[in-house]
Parts: sequence; C-alpha cells; structure tokens
Amino acid sequence: MVDARIDGKSASLEAAAERSAEILSRARLPVIAGLGADIAGARVSILLAERIRGVYDHLRSHEIFTDLDVVRQAGAMLTTPSVARLQADVLVFIGDDLTAIWPELIERLAPAESPLLDLERGPRKVIWIAPPHGVAIKGVAIETVETSDLHTTLAALRARVAGRPIAAPEEVKQKLDEIAGILNKARFGVAVWGPRQLDRLSVEMVTGLILDLNKTTRFTSLPLGTSDNAFGVVQTSGWSTGFPVRTSFGRGYPEHDSWRFDADRLVESGEADAALWISAYSAAAPPWKREIPIIALVPAGAQFSKEPAVRVDVGQPGVDYDSAEYAREVSSIVAREASHRTNAISVASFIASIAQQIGGDA
Repeated sequence: MVDARIDGKSASLEAAAERSAEILSRARLPVIAGLGADIAGARVSILLAERIRGVYDHLRSHEIFTDLDVVRQAGAMLTTPSVARLQADVLVFIGDDLTAIWPELIERLAPAESPLLDLERGPRKVIWIAPPHGVAIKGVAIETVETSDLHTTLAALRARVAGRPIAAPEEVKQKLDEIAGILNKARFGVAVWGPRQLDRLSVEMVTGLILDLNKTTRFTSLPLGTSDNAFGVVQTSGWSTGFPVRTSFGRGYPEHDSWRFDADRLVESGEADAALWISAYSAAAPPWKREIPIIALVPAGAQFSKEPAVRVDVGQPGVDYDSAEYAREVSSIVAREASHRTNAISVASFIASIAQQIGGDA
C-alpha cells in the first residue's frame, strides 16, 4: 500500500497531490531540489518547474560541477570504460575513494592481461595517486604515489612530465620522474578520478596534464561522476533546456547560474519559500536549517528533523519499477527492468499527478 502523509497524518495519493499543488502554486519561488530520480522523473520535474516558474537543482550538484565547470571552461578529453579496458596500457587512478564510488572499478578496468587491442605490449600498468591503504590488484603491479596534498602532487607531476624543474626532496623527485617516464611512454593512457576528493583546481590540473601528454602520445580521462543518477539528470536537463541543473524558469524561460540557482543557497537566504524534495535512490533529507513547506518524495526509511508538509514514500528506480538511468559501466543511459518489482509509486507518476492538479500534463 502506498504511504502518503500530510502534516504527518495518513492521506490518499490524490489528497497528497492536491496539497502539493496548492503549496507549489502559492509559492513566490518554489524549488525542485534533490532531484534524485530516473530519466522519467527528471523530465517531469523539469516540466513542472517550468509550469510553476521555479528552480531545479540536484543534491549532488557540488560534485557535478567539480567536473562540469572544468569541461565547459577548458574542455576535456573523455572516454568510456569499455574503451579504457580494451585499449589502455596505462591507468592512472587518483584518490582513495574510487572503489567506493564504483565497486566494480578494478574488475572492469584493471585486469592483469594485456589490453585486447594492444597485444604487442605487456600487462597494463596501474599508477595510483593517493591510494587507499593496502591497495592491491591480483596479478597487477601498482605504482603508488602517497600524498596528502593532491594539488601539489598533480602540479609537480605535470611539471616533470614536461621536463620542468620542481622544488621537492630528491626521493619525491625521483618517484615523480619514474611516474612521468611511464606516462610519457604510454601508448594509450587513461586517468580515472571521482569528484569527492578532487576539487575544480585538481581536475583542471589533471586535464592540463592530459593535454600535455597528447603532444607526444595518446592520453584521455574517465571521470567516474557521482551518484543518484546525477549525470542522467544533467543530460535530461541539457536536452530539455540547453542547460545543466541549477536552472530557473522564474522569468518564464530557462536561465542557468550555478550560484544564483543553488537550491541550498536559495532556501537558506529566504529567496525560496517552498520546495519539492526528491531522493528516490537514497534516503537523503535536505540539509536546510531554515524551515519552509517541503513536499518530500523519498524512500520509506528517510528521516526528517521535522515532518514534511507532504510526504510520499516512492519506489527506487530499477528496483521497484522499470526505469531508464545513466549507467557508469557503459557511460550511457540504459533501460533497467525492476529487480524486485513492487506497487511503490514512481517519482514521475506522482509529479504527473501534481501537474494535473495545477493544470495540464507533465
């Protein structure tokens, strides 16, 4: 049975949708935040934001823009996991959180055998900068670079790849020269990182290193991205409005600004006065200290410090119902059949009900 509540009291889905429509319609500036939904949920959320002249943002936006800001300002060379596995003879892993972000990382990218499209070479080499403690890959020798300062290490490595001097102890310089030699001799190298430990400056330094390497060899990158279908939502936003998340319809047309339309900032500053919070993949609650009416579409286990004005327990895409979502393993949007199908309502279905109450279809 679908669980819907209004002010903490059980209610029908119809009543919950009606109350949600009332809150959003009366708001001066409503925000659709969290946005942890599949492609269908993201699409109807953006259409609803347009109808109510609101703002939409994703709960992982800080991590999204770690990579995206660099790409749109300086460009980047990108590849897919399949190409990395087939062609890479050198892999550069950066950060100790990569297997937490993608548990299948080692299995997918770093088996001991030679790259399938590079049979003249020996087994692929793995370099791990700022590795997790005790890292090991069966059959693969890993060159590790221990560091607590990724900015400095990446900058020094880029300098040594280009043959420029650095101010560093001799043993550090020797290690970086050894790594630089491997990178410069790579036939096809791939740098892999996640957005949790690297900031924009670090990502820009890595992409600059890759551009330098491409003057003499072939090198590219594989950013792992973040969770909650973030990249799927960004793609949906792109083909819907031409912009990524943190986009507003406040003036009747889409405007993007990664600072102005940050949902957290809008709520805490008092600019936003109502919110539709969506987190279907994880039981995340909004981090806001300021209280505003919240419509929450979350899993049954989500906890809030204060009961939302409306709460609907939704299913998880690809688990409770069929979905389309971004798949890291193929760097594309894929269809997923429900693995444990239930009668839990989807984000898209409930938002469509809200839209009908406001007037029109989403």
